Amino acid sequence: MQKININTPIYHLIKEHPEIKEIMISLGFKNITNPVMLNTAGKVMNLKSGSKLMKIDLKLIQDKFLEHNFILEDNNE
Repeated sequence: MQKININTPIYHLIKEHPEIKEIMISLGFKNITNPVMLNTAGKVMNLKSGSKLMKIDLKLIQDKFLEHNFILEDNNE
């Protein structure tokens, strides 16, 4: 299992773990398919804030990432 901080910008998560992009798209984060969005908003948006913006339950995101052997951590708590 790999640990991921939900406060890390999405851009950096995808650069470090490219397979995360498909997981996020399957969850409804369709905007990250647009390179401009990923390279701009993706540098400031993280999974925690993105889940609120897209109205996607964070628990659903955690479960989906767990299916792909990623554990989400919130290092700001």
